[in-house]
Amino acid sequence: SRYGPKMPLAVDCTAELVRCKVLDSSGKLRSHELILSYGLALVRFVNLITERKQKMVNIPLRQLAREVDIPIWVVDLRHELTHGKLPQLALCRKGCDVVLDWLRKTYWSRQLGNNLCEETEDEDEQEDTEANTEMNSDTWE
Repeated sequence: SRYGPKMPLAVDCTAELVRCKVLDSSGKLRSHELILSYGLALVRFVNLITERKQKMVNIPLRQLAREVDIPIWVVDLRHELTHGKLPQLALCRKGCDVVLDWLRKTYWSRQLGNNLCEETEDEDEQEDTEANTEMNSDTWE
C-alpha cells in the first residue's frame, strides 16, 4: 500500500499468481476459466520481468529469460497462451508453481534477508534428523 500504483513487479506478479491458486482451490471456476486466469498471470509475469532487460534493440524473450534464469519452457508457455492454442490446465498450474518458486528464490528471499531459503533448508534438515532419530533403535531403548 505504500507504493500505490508503483507496486514492485515481483509483488504484483506474486499477488496475481497466488490469486489464481486460491481461485483454483476454491472450486468455483471451470477449467477454461482457470486456464485464462493462470494464463494472464503467467503472460504478465514473463512480459513484465523481461521488459526491464529490454534495451533500445528488441531482444528475443527467450534470451532475456535465460539472462534472469526463467525456464525457457515458461517463455514457450507464454507464447502458446498469447499466440497459440490454450494449453492444458495442468501445465498452467505447473507454470504457476515454477514461477512462484522463481519469485521466492529471486525476490522474496532477498527481501527477507535469505531467511526464507534458509528456513526451508533448516526445516528439511530438521525433518531428516527427526526421521533418522525415530529409526535409530538406540533412541527407543
